[in-house]
Amino acid sequence: MTPVDAIEDRSALQDGLRLTAVALMDAGIPFALVGGYAAWARGAPEPSHDADFAIVERDIDRAKEAIAAKGLEVSDPAENWLFKAYHHGQLVDVLFRMVGEPITDELLDRSDVLEVLSVRMPVLGATDVVSAKLRVLGEHYCDFGRLLAIVRALREQIDWDRVRSDVGAHPYGRAFLFLADELGITDVGLSPGTDVEPGRTDSG
Repeated sequence: MTPVDAIEDRSALQDGLRLTAVALMDAGIPFALVGGYAAWARGAPEPSHDADFAIVERDIDRAKEAIAAKGLEVSDPAENWLFKAYHHGQLVDVLFRMVGEPITDELLDRSDVLEVLSVRMPVLGATDVVSAKLRVLGEHYCDFGRLLAIVRALREQIDWDRVRSDVGAHPYGRAFLFLADELGITDVGLSPGTDVEPGRTDSG
């Protein structure tokens, strides 16, 4: 892929994100931006693969209709927890279950309205974003490097006690938290106002 192609793909992905958000808002469908772009809206590095939105299952048909009306190509994948929408080949996932659990009104209500790519929209909170990302870690997906960049950027926005409670039954998530603790990213072992340089595990 040439640099020009990469720029065009990024622009198409961002346009798809904006169009999807506007479609859902215009239709009066409760939703939240989730995943990598939710983290980006809160200060993490920008993702390049896709954009993710969450809705409750009762709104699936209305959401498909609204998004298709904005010109995106809507399709149903084999997975039974989301549908997909494409804008010039770039992917927007619309989830109605996340980490195996139904999206709830309560989850969406914990979102904050932020400006994302010049559109004000609900964005999932940092604690919920990080909790979900840790709970999907497993043998086939275990990219700690990408996650470290996200948690470093969002560290002060995260309720670490709730994250630890959420990932208690997930060994890969617990392993990541151990690493984050050792790197001084989390609240473990740090006095107020102190910090640890990235890559250092002690004061020596």
